[in-house]
Amino acid sequence: MAAKTALITGGTSGIGKATAELLHSRGYRVMVTGLGDIEHRGLPADVLAVQADTGSLTDIDRAVARAREHLGSVDLLYLNAGISRPGPIESIDEAAFDALFAVNVKGGFFTLQKTLPLLHEGASVVFTVGAGEGLGSAMTAAKGALLPLVRSLALELAPRRIRVNAVSPGLINTPAYRKMGVSEETIESWGDSVPLGRVGAPADIAEAVAFLASDAAGYITGDNLIVSGGIGVHTRPV
Repeated sequence: MAAKTALITGGTSGIGKATAELLHSRGYRVMVTGLGDIEHRGLPADVLAVQADTGSLTDIDRAVARAREHLGSVDLLYLNAGISRPGPIESIDEAAFDALFAVNVKGGFFTLQKTLPLLHEGASVVFTVGAGEGLGSAMTAAKGALLPLVRSLALELAPRRIRVNAVSPGLINTPAYRKMGVSEETIESWGDSVPLGRVGAPADIAEAVAFLASDAAGYITGDNLIVSGGIGVHTRPV
C-alpha cells in the first residue's frame, strides 16, 4: 500500500511542525511550507520544506507545483498558516487588516482551490481556526470568516468524498509567544485559567489533526474540533 501524503502550510514551527513530525512518524510522506529560514527547522530529513507566503498566489502556485512533483496526490491538506494582528480597532491600519484576510482567509481558500486536483476521493482538508475573541475586532473578523467557509466547502466537496473540517486550538505553547517576548514562566502560569490545569502543547493539536485526517473520522465533515483544555465550556444549572 502506498504511503499517505500530507501538505501542511505553516509547517516549519509550532503546531504545523508538530503535525508534520507526528504524521511522518506514522508513515506519511510530508511536505510543509513556511517563511524565513526553512532549512534549519529540525524537521525529519525526508520532509520537504518549501518557502512560500500563503498570502501570495504566486507562492501558492509554486508550492502546489512542488507538491505535485514530490507527493503526486494529497491525502491531507492542512491549512495551518496564519498571522496574528491583535489590538483594538484604533490600532489596526489598512495594511494590517488586509494582511489578516490575505493570509488567514484568502490564502487558505486559494491553496485549497489550487490543490484540489491533487486531492483524491477520501481526502481530508483541515483548517486551523482558533479563537479570535479577546484579540480585537479585526482578528475576530478574520477568524470568524473561516468557520462558515469550512461548512460551505464541506457541502460543496462532499460529492467528491472530500471532507473539510476545522481544528480550533486554545492556549497552546508555541514559539510565537517567545517571539513576542513572553517568558516561559508566564506562559505556564496561564494554565491556572484552563479547566484541565495546563497550557496545551503543539502535539495536542497535531493529534487532533491526525484524527480528522484518519479513517476513524470518515463520517465527520463540516465540523470544528475545539482543543482547548475546557476553555469556553460553560456550565448551566440543571
